[in-house]
Amino acid sequence: MKTGEKVAVAVAKSDMQGTAKPFTFGYLVHDVSRVRRVVMDMAMRPYDITRSQWSVLTTLARGGNDGMMQVDLARLMEVGKVTVGGLIDRLEASGHVERRPDATDRRVKRVFITPKGHGVVKLMVEVASDMNQRILAGLSAEEIAMCEHVLGRVKKNLKTILVENGGANGLADMAAEELDD
Repeated sequence: MKTGEKVAVAVAKSDMQGTAKPFTFGYLVHDVSRVRRVVMDMAMRPYDITRSQWSVLTTLARGGNDGMMQVDLARLMEVGKVTVGGLIDRLEASGHVERRPDATDRRVKRVFITPKGHGVVKLMVEVASDMNQRILAGLSAEEIAMCEHVLGRVKKNLKTILVENGGANGLADMAAEELDD
């Protein structure tokens, strides 16, 4: 039995026995996020783009028009430089990104998203919009607004904790920059 199946059985048993559910807010947030990623992977599979590749593209798309150094991309994605390097190699070979010399330091290469890459990001936004409508089916506008509000406050609290504790892997710096989100 796989881990996910064990969890489902434990939840079902807990519900049937009338006992309190042993799962907390953290578990639900994690599990919802994980399952949503799996659903998005399935939705993007026909377009031959992996989660790791679309993560690179969306991170680059959010970064503006100045491109991004590979080391910064790795930090933002919370993965190793070698991992990002391989992803960039594949995305460059497929025409989704390109490496260009930095304008001020010729030793540095910056990664830029191409028009083809922007097309994939646009497609991902459309697919995600459709998926979000399906995921949120049956919820009222008020329930959705409340959920977004609560999660926004939780995110802000987490960022505050990161800043207070010096963060990990540069996350505190990102959190400090985004505390006003």
